[in-house]
Amino acid sequence: MTDFTTLDQKITQLNQRLKAAQMGLQIERRGQKLNLRGTLPPRPGSDRLKPHQQRLSLGLPATPAGLKQAEQEVKIIAAQLLQNHFDWRNYHHRLGRIDRLELADKITAFSDHFFAQPQRQSRPASTKTTWESAYEPYLRKLMAIADTHPNLSLTEAIYATINATNVNARSRQTCCTAMAAFAEFLNLPLPLDLKTLTGGYDRSHAAPRQLPSDELILATWEQIPNPAWRFVYGLMATYGLRNHEVFFCDLSSLRHTPEATVRVLATTKTGEHEVWPFYPAWVETFHLREGHLPIIQTDLTHTTLQRIGQRVTAQFRRYGVPFSPYDLRHAWAVRTIHFGLPDTVAAKMMGHSVAIHHRTYHQWLTRRDQQQAVAAALQRMNGMAPREAIHENQPPKGLD
Repeated sequence: MTDFTTLDQKITQLNQRLKAAQMGLQIERRGQKLNLRGTLPPRPGSDRLKPHQQRLSLGLPATPAGLKQAEQEVKIIAAQLLQNHFDWRNYHHRLGRIDRLELADKITAFSDHFFAQPQRQSRPASTKTTWESAYEPYLRKLMAIADTHPNLSLTEAIYATINATNVNARSRQTCCTAMAAFAEFLNLPLPLDLKTLTGGYDRSHAAPRQLPSDELILATWEQIPNPAWRFVYGLMATYGLRNHEVFFCDLSSLRHTPEATVRVLATTKTGEHEVWPFYPAWVETFHLREGHLPIIQTDLTHTTLQRIGQRVTAQFRRYGVPFSPYDLRHAWAVRTIHFGLPDTVAAKMMGHSVAIHHRTYHQWLTRRDQQQAVAAALQRMNGMAPREAIHENQPPKGLD
């Protein structure tokens, strides 16, 4: 058992030597751990602009051996500060020096860093969803591979994790992104650029979906027995909302103004944006002005946007909806193309970039879609009514 009285005396003597050598750092004992204290650069995300007095956890035990290591650490950090090379990413505020941590602790430190970034703190719900869907699964896979193959270095385990995914799947791209961010956080050099391993997946060349027709969307709505979930379905069909967005909307304009817009709140995946109905007549058809949402857990301190979205998918499956919730969103997007809505406007209402909008949705225009668009163009040219020009696949009644 460590004699802390004797150890504290040794710490005092060591600090006197460090002061005489003008190291600018002191060692202190906090419980059973050793820290450094001194004037250090601002931490990432800090509002401070200049170096100031801070503590730095070394993750070293308060023992004579730990004290010797701490003295060496002081010399290293003092040299880094002198050369302006000190980097907070090499240290975790609770765990100490990153390169000395076990893999599980390195992942914990990366997680803390991920959530602490200022741009992510402004949208905590979206950040949590991104972490749980795009980072955590692949870091767990990395942990499993490292445990199963302890002879692999961390770099080799990262490559093995990537190679365990399908080379032409989206998961390969996502895994590469997660592993690259983790390696960058650790300042871990990778001899092979992970961009070369992302595979052949390209969303722009994904097979177009067979989207539900307007007739099928209307008929399916009538078959949902629960009024609250029928309301969810109607909102998604009319406004092209993501699964979770339905539960994070301001519906006051829908209920009280002729425009009947909905405002997606900033807590969602892509932030605040306002959406107009397409078709406007569906506001009345689906009784959206008086509908009410089902009561589910939406407190984002206890759930995530992803889980809320999964709940919607489960309910669609329960009621036998013959297509996915996202197909309603995609059908809305293609519908706006028929209406001639500029991509810049449609993309803003959907909460994504114009490039993504064009790449994703214009490829899904089927021959039926093109036929309707041609008829609409001819109507604008010569005044012919579109429904007179189209003898097949007419829009259902009530869509004027």
